Amino acid sequence: MFQRLPDASGERVSFTIDGRPAEALSGDSVSAALLANGVRTCRSTPVSGAPRAPYCMMGVCFDCLVTIDGVGNRQGCQVRVAPGMAVETQNGKREIER
Repeated sequence: MFQRLPDASGERVSFTIDGRPAEALSGDSVSAALLANGVRTCRSTPVSGAPRAPYCMMGVCFDCLVTIDGVGNRQGCQVRVAPGMAVETQNGKREIER
């Protein structure tokens, strides 16, 4: 289970997860913010629908793909949360923007 370190500090940042209000600490990655807000699954696979969640937290595994401000297939572990950011979990296949 994900737990924030007891000495973690920073300014609070407001954003949304699937349209619901959420908060993170300044400097948190989107993946860390999702986990800190109790989101355990950030996407499902397009073929089997198997749930996926942040795993490596360093950009290698691609299990943390989410839609950020309308742009799909973003690695949540590689993007810092920003005030007003809209994060959406991904279910199945996403279209590539044209």
